Amino acid sequence: MGALDFLSDYLSDYFYVSIRKRKKHKVMQTVNIRVKMDCDGCERKIKNAVSSMKGAKSVEVNRKMHKVTVSGYVDPKKVLKEVQSTGKKAELWPYVPYTMVAYPYAAGAYDKKAPPGFVRKSEQAQAQPGGTDDTLMSLFSDENPNACIVM
Repeated sequence: MGALDFLSDYLSDYFYVSIRKRKKHKVMQTVNIRVKMDCDGCERKIKNAVSSMKGAKSVEVNRKMHKVTVSGYVDPKKVLKEVQSTGKKAELWPYVPYTMVAYPYAAGAYDKKAPPGFVRKSEQAQAQPGGTDDTLMSLFSDENPNACIVM
């Protein structure tokens, strides 16, 4: 009887899984949001609103950088909407580290309001693959055996 019980359980589990709708699982992610905060009350209001969201595991608020970091099983659009519901002006974090950009002083990248060490993410600041700068730099590279013979 052991084989028949096993087969019965196996088939019932198979049909049960295929009949019920499969639920899509959210992915664990970190969402960074830029929020204009002036005082402890603003910081507390935002932290309470975001930490009460379903799926939020940790909430970090950095008032000096105007940055809120939320980690957990959350949707970035829903977090942004929740922060905006507090009455604060908010947007997804628009900055990248200064070292990640080829031209940090390009027209769209440099921002006076950016935190120290960060510039705004823009297309003009990114290096074009195969651009003239890359080829010129590779001419005088130590890894290039056909580089300048005089050196």
